[in-house]
Amino acid sequence: MSVSFVELPTRSVDAKHLLGRIHSFESFGTVDGPGTRFVVFLQGCLFRCKYCHNRDTWDLNEGKLYSVTEMLDEILPYIPFIDASGGGVTVTGGEPLLQKEFICVLFKLLRQQGIHTCLDTNGYVNLRDYGKELDKLFERTNLVLLDLKQIDNDKHILLTEISNEKPLEFARYLNKINQPTWIRHVVVPGYSDDLEDIKRLADFVAPMKNVEKVELLPYHKLGKHKWESYGESYPLEGVEPPSKEKMRQIKEIFNDAGLATQL
Repeated sequence: MSVSFVELPTRSVDAKHLLGRIHSFESFGTVDGPGTRFVVFLQGCLFRCKYCHNRDTWDLNEGKLYSVTEMLDEILPYIPFIDASGGGVTVTGGEPLLQKEFICVLFKLLRQQGIHTCLDTNGYVNLRDYGKELDKLFERTNLVLLDLKQIDNDKHILLTEISNEKPLEFARYLNKINQPTWIRHVVVPGYSDDLEDIKRLADFVAPMKNVEKVELLPYHKLGKHKWESYGESYPLEGVEPPSKEKMRQIKEIFNDAGLATQL
């Protein structure tokens, strides 16, 4: 499958007019960065992950348009509760880097108010075309959650229909600019749980001084109903979550590579 880099349209760098296409938001998230967080789910993604539990975020033309100012109006009432927990705002998706200009302005305004900012991404971005713009974005980003799905390119394509070339290049870029990062890896039996692949992934991440920890996320089937709502067959029908023993083995490999790991 051939996929080109796509950006959703925006109109202006003015916060009142710059539009983002929003899927939804959650006011008290607890699994998308430190503390309690306001989580913004942006619309649009180019990956086609077989286990995706946000299948309804793929379409680039769905969702609701919000200006940056309108998004701030949704966020700011919750900040006293979020601050008390050491939390902040996380932008996820879909794939948020498809709307990086919107995030850049939003994060600028959040940082001006002392609010912790976090970007949750699959790292599919064209660094050669957008490197300088990304530098500006990450000056305003406290933390990146980077989902590395599979170190083996053929298996990555099988799982997502996309090459892992750009995500791995993006990981190296984050290390180069010393951007604080948590690596996330979803453990999908038969697709991303092979221990040799895990060893290669741990060896890839281990030298990166910007990586604070690795989060190991066991595959689950909670998004199955969304596939069915589109009249589609769930691609991983019959695949069960990984065993506790397999998760322990994977955690041990990352630990042996000197990486702090969270299950």
